[in-house]
Amino acid sequence: MEAYEAIMTRRSIREYTAQLVPDDAIRELLAAAMNAPSASNHQPWQFVVVTERKQLDALTTVLPYGQMLKRAPLAIVVCGDTQLQSEEYWVQDCSAATQNLLLAAHAKGLGAVWLGVYPRSERVAAVSKTLNLPAHVIPLCIVSVGYPLEPQPPVRRYNEARVHYNRW
Repeated sequence: MEAYEAIMTRRSIREYTAQLVPDDAIRELLAAAMNAPSASNHQPWQFVVVTERKQLDALTTVLPYGQMLKRAPLAIVVCGDTQLQSEEYWVQDCSAATQNLLLAAHAKGLGAVWLGVYPRSERVAAVSKTLNLPAHVIPLCIVSVGYPLEPQPPVRRYNEARVHYNRW
């Protein structure tokens, strides 16, 4: 799948088949995430790969809107490591990594959805506790991943009214 096609056809997928995501596909998703741009090339990301059903279910109890994790065979928690980058750019860097992960999943025929954690302090604390994260590692989001139960048609979101040239 070409890059533009992946961008224009990617959708948030919340329903999955029972098929497991192979380890080599998980590594490819992580490699794509780690190829994201980062401020001063600090690469402040850490990833927690969650495949155990007990852990996936535990995450649903701390993220009430994350019920799709009950059916997902995989979640990847994208975290910022403040020891790798002291400035606040970890949020942008980890967001770029997350977008790469989402596009790579789509290009590989997987479905995924971004579940926000940061900056909601109660969510950060709950996910950190559930995954036993060190204090300097902050969860930005959880990406639920699996094989789509059914395909979703592309949506066009281009809005000319939101485009401004040279000034407002």
